[in-house]
Amino acid sequence: MITQKTFQLEPKSRGFHLITSEVLAQLGELPPTGLLNLFIKHTSAGLTLNENCDPSVRVDFETSFNRLAPEADHLYTHTAEGSDDMPAHIKSSLLGSSVSIPISLGKLNMGTWQGIYLCEFRNSEHQRTLVASIYN
Repeated sequence: MITQKTFQLEPKSRGFHLITSEVLAQLGELPPTGLLNLFIKHTSAGLTLNENCDPSVRVDFETSFNRLAPEADHLYTHTAEGSDDMPAHIKSSLLGSSVSIPISLGKLNMGTWQGIYLCEFRNSEHQRTLVASIYN
């Protein structure tokens, strides 16, 4: 059986934001076993699983991704939406638009130090839409 829910996150500014609790609040009770696939319906933000404890990880992510796809690069041709748009597309492609997490004993079966991140790559706040599909 597959259940699916589409919901919006609170608007977030550029950066790496832990959204695990926000996602869980939207999902409600999880089945005893299954699989959660979480998909973001945008091309300038991404999702990933990573360190959920030390906030310096988020700063280092931002620094590293800005080196990989800097803003205002003169080689970009897609510039109509601003200097942060094309780098945002590149960054979101590097991370991807979905994560899959096993469900065990009615909980997300993540490692102790893992959390779900919304990776917002645009400079201004955006409200992002996620689709959660639960397979059980």
